[in-house]
Amino acid sequence: MNIILLGPPGAGKGTQASRLVEDRGMVQLSTGDMLRAAVKAGTPVGLQAKALMEAGALVPDDVVSGIIGEALDALAADTGVIFDGYPRTEAQAHSLDVLLDGRGRSLDHVIELDVNEDALVERITGRFTCANCGAGYHDVFKLPKVAGECDKCQTHEFKRRPDDNEETVRTRMAEYRAKTAPILPIYEARAIVSRVDGMADMDVVTSAISAILDGNAA
Repeated sequence: MNIILLGPPGAGKGTQASRLVEDRGMVQLSTGDMLRAAVKAGTPVGLQAKALMEAGALVPDDVVSGIIGEALDALAADTGVIFDGYPRTEAQAHSLDVLLDGRGRSLDHVIELDVNEDALVERITGRFTCANCGAGYHDVFKLPKVAGECDKCQTHEFKRRPDDNEETVRTRMAEYRAKTAPILPIYEARAIVSRVDGMADMDVVTSAISAILDGNAA
């Protein structure tokens, strides 16, 4: 099974992708990670991408598609794939069709984690972690049991990501909408788009995604 998992930053896409990898043996193909890995490994496409990146040029669609193709060729035919960060344009969507068709694969589902922007801003801007052990907390939803003290390691230092602020979060949301807008109609026309409430509990989201993949969605 091959799927595209969509969702803005903070929607829980990474968590759900990790669960699909663990529970179903799927492989997550993130274009950013694969680009860096191909460059590091010195593959033909990676060398081409490296030259472009060093020249300060954007990596064109054909190079990105080449990296996706290399990754698919390295997988067993029955290994399910989660596409992350690709496609982002109509041209890339058509390229993905060609890549899959040439390898006897097809795209089964496009699943979008639907979120409420204001609630997502609250979710993200309230996050903080223990500076020592990395335990996660939240200003509203998960404060330490003892104020100012980490539940796990009892240290008293915490930190926040500098980009976890409202302006940055709303900008990332706008960028996400702009990038997904061109490709969603393509897949909606094929009736393979499903939406899941990304604001629900993580386990509820996991169950909803599983129901879609198993053909049991309401």
